[in-house]
Amino acid sequence: MKVLSVASEAFPLVKTGGLADVVGALPAALAPHGIATTTLLPGYPALGKVAKGAKVVHRWADLLGVEARLLATRLPGGEGADHPLLILDAPRLFAREGGLYDHPDDWQRFGAFSRAAADLASGVVKGFAFDVLHAHDWQAAMAPAYLRFAPGPGPVARSVMTVHNIAFQGRFPATVFDDLALPDDAFAVDGVEYYGGVGYLKAGLEAADAITTVSPTYAREIREGRFGMGLEGLIAARADRVSGIVNGIDPAIWNPDADAALPAPYSARAIGRRARNKRAVEKMFDLEPGDGPLFTVISRLTWQKGMDVLAWVLDDLVAMGGRLALLGSGDAALEQAFVAAAARHPGRIGVRIGYDEPLSHLLQGGADAILIPSRFEPCGLTQLYGLAYGCVPVVARTGGLADTVIDANEAALAAGVATGFQHGDVSADTLTETLRRVVAIHARPDQWCQIQKNGMRADFSWNTSGRRYAELYRSIAGEQ
Repeated sequence: MKVLSVASEAFPLVKTGGLADVVGALPAALAPHGIATTTLLPGYPALGKVAKGAKVVHRWADLLGVEARLLATRLPGGEGADHPLLILDAPRLFAREGGLYDHPDDWQRFGAFSRAAADLASGVVKGFAFDVLHAHDWQAAMAPAYLRFAPGPGPVARSVMTVHNIAFQGRFPATVFDDLALPDDAFAVDGVEYYGGVGYLKAGLEAADAITTVSPTYAREIREGRFGMGLEGLIAARADRVSGIVNGIDPAIWNPDADAALPAPYSARAIGRRARNKRAVEKMFDLEPGDGPLFTVISRLTWQKGMDVLAWVLDDLVAMGGRLALLGSGDAALEQAFVAAAARHPGRIGVRIGYDEPLSHLLQGGADAILIPSRFEPCGLTQLYGLAYGCVPVVARTGGLADTVIDANEAALAAGVATGFQHGDVSADTLTETLRRVVAIHARPDQWCQIQKNGMRADFSWNTSGRRYAELYRSIAGEQ
């Protein structure tokens, strides 16, 4: 079976978050299940090296108003090395500096990207045919809509729409519709129209043959108003087409026993070696050495991630004997709040504003626990990395966090199955109480070590997730 995976980013080529990790890992995860995956990406400047020498396999004289080429090459690095990669080379849309998103013409950029994907999946591009088009998030979400309302000469692929975070929807004014090359009847409640404008994610959710989210709990949560972000009614109406498949992690990249970013690689059997990594984290963040728990945060500093609540309780964390090493960026006010906390508690709190991939590996391999107090979290990969590295996750009970972390309550501790800590509402009181639990159990080395080893021995590879996606593809491809 042939699948076209359509996304705005993929590791190791271009990454702003967990979406890239998922898209980069999918081809290798699906291959053992008989799925041949081709990945389609926009032609950002970051892809220049891999695009150099790529074969031109198609040209568009007018792709939503711009000239474009389709380049064929290979997805580089790690487990994805043997899988084909297609790049939409449209310099007017993608050859620009700055961030990947939040440009005034994003409607055109990702509308054209989706149109190109639909062309590939409906017989427009000679030499290419796919059984399933798998669109990821709003940037690719118009592709299923194009397949429904304006397909090529066929055969037309079935489509899957995966929501990695329903908060990001790609909403644009109705004035863009005339330039999207869609028939008039597409601007309707069951089409691309959304509250009087054009909704890209909404359009994909309406048109796709199947909808997935990245955890079972999130699949249920987005049917509720507080999580559905205005799309809860649509999700509920299509509930029979919605499923949750937890993301996996790539063991070729996230393996503490073979991680070049760690001064001391280790395994569950040799977990004592982590102490050397802890010393390295302390030195890098100018923290006082000590035996108390060293917490870390590796996150966007936003309200969604609960970072405002964490900033509020930092004085309590230090008073309990904890320390914090934070790596992240986001809201300016939150960045300043953490920098101010580090100034108040020199040697106890260290902050790095920005993102550094190798440093994120070191923090997972050296810190005792990772704090993820998200108000909502579709799946989350950071806690999976923490589990794999024995960096105990402390998480809010929501979305994929709830599905992947077993709380260290009395029953789980007695049964020897706990892998981390969960808390309910994201409030200062609840988080503080949970931190007290963490500190108390950290003071019991045998119990703490068991929690670490439980997480490290859990299987969060792509094996199960890859199988479930393969089953989904086959189920919709068989629908005629």
